[in-house]
Amino acid sequence: MSGKKRVFISSVQKELAAERRAVRDYFQRDPLLGRFFDVFLFEDLPASDRRADAVYLKEVDRCDVYLGLFGNEYGYEDAKGLSPTEREFDRATSAGKERLIFVKGDTDSARHPKMQSLVRKAGSQLIRRRFTATADLTDALYASLVDYLEGVGVIQNRPFDERPCPGATLDDIDARAVADFVRLARSVRQFPLPQRTPKADVLAHLHLLADNQPTNAAVLLFGGDPQRFVSCAEVRCMHFHGTEIQRPAPSYQVFKGRLFEQVDRAADFVLSVINRSVGTRALSTQAPVAYEIPPDVVREAIVNAVAHRDYALAGAVQVSVFADRVEVWNPGVLPPPLTPERLREPHGSVARNARICEPLFLTRYIEKYGTGTLMMIRESVEHSLPEPDFEQRAGEFTVTVWRDWLTEAVLATSDLNERQRLAIAHVKITGRMTSQDYRQLTGATPRTTTRDLDDLVDKGLLRKVGKVGRGTHYVIQAKPDKNRTNRPSPMSEAKSAINRTNRPSTPRRRKGGAQS
Repeated sequence: MSGKKRVFISSVQKELAAERRAVRDYFQRDPLLGRFFDVFLFEDLPASDRRADAVYLKEVDRCDVYLGLFGNEYGYEDAKGLSPTEREFDRATSAGKERLIFVKGDTDSARHPKMQSLVRKAGSQLIRRRFTATADLTDALYASLVDYLEGVGVIQNRPFDERPCPGATLDDIDARAVADFVRLARSVRQFPLPQRTPKADVLAHLHLLADNQPTNAAVLLFGGDPQRFVSCAEVRCMHFHGTEIQRPAPSYQVFKGRLFEQVDRAADFVLSVINRSVGTRALSTQAPVAYEIPPDVVREAIVNAVAHRDYALAGAVQVSVFADRVEVWNPGVLPPPLTPERLREPHGSVARNARICEPLFLTRYIEKYGTGTLMMIRESVEHSLPEPDFEQRAGEFTVTVWRDWLTEAVLATSDLNERQRLAIAHVKITGRMTSQDYRQLTGATPRTTTRDLDDLVDKGLLRKVGKVGRGTHYVIQAKPDKNRTNRPSPMSEAKSAINRTNRPSTPRRRKGGAQS
């Protein structure tokens, strides 16, 4: 398969036939080795009229890794007194191939003298390993091949954002994006480099180059087309009118480009669909806008998802706006020692992608003190909203920012009947409800409607707006009364006691004689 490394297995075929087959099968079964390696065994070739020595030496030339299994026997000797195994070893050595030598047995006393000499020759050039059983061989082989893959850069121990971006060059970095960053960073964080600093020097200063090649972080932050190299680096935003996911989403946008742009556009998407009020120009030339969710809370949730997500996973950041909440989801869980519980208390900053976070800090997209989640909690509470929820499960992390304080947990303690629950859900979606709406939604009688709505008002869940008459309607109580509990008021309890009896009650008359 194209892109795989080729391993040539060299040994005396008859003596080590079982080990040769075991190694081949091990490569094919193991998920990691099978992904990165193809194995050549001479006995797997179809019949051919080519000379055997010409075939196996050509395969040595084609291989990336020479795997030598040395046993007791030396094997057939040619006119020069050399066995195929030694000729293959010499060819791999002269061609500069990666050589892995495994010697069967703890002692050399039973080996053919020429095999002893070959073992010594190999030992003078590289580290050889011994094995007695096939399991020993495969365990040692696995470790050696992982070291090899790391050495050639196929797999890496370095974090994703510090690795060189495969195929990217400095030409893929947008010079204007780098210049805009320098200008802003100098303004807000006293960034030391002059504005006209060449982009390569800026990237080097930010540790965004690896052997003069842009890293993944450099491409994501300043690339002309980041998704060409990291296709999953995008934010998907959806707006649902209800409280659950429905297909198709009424509004669905995907934001690509550089990480700075993704954060800005995703935050603008949320702020454009949540409720907001516009004040007067009494204090300034521009009318103030008040959002139901503080913009800083929205922005913090999104920038955290973009900055701290696991870019090695294929998923995108997802932002879902529901009638009662905003959910921001990202691939990857919190890096240790952080937990969802610790985010609610003072904690240090632990960055999954430190090289991505530094430029975001220098442009004030984030702070590096672990204070972002505490700010979200504080701002939400100050705006009479529930504290955000932080949750991780199955390799995912989710932040839920509530649009109102009537969460399911609150409703569960409010002793509501099914009609009232339907009404709350309706008001969350539509913003208001009249008595007629309630009757149509629940099928309740006018008397039951009045009782249910009054109970919701008494419990502090709904607020009655307007005078008695056709203009009267009900909205979600914007601010919970801290002195009110979820227990019914004395008046509500009295009404409930009366209604539990079989005695007829007289409907309460309203001023004006009209019932909405």
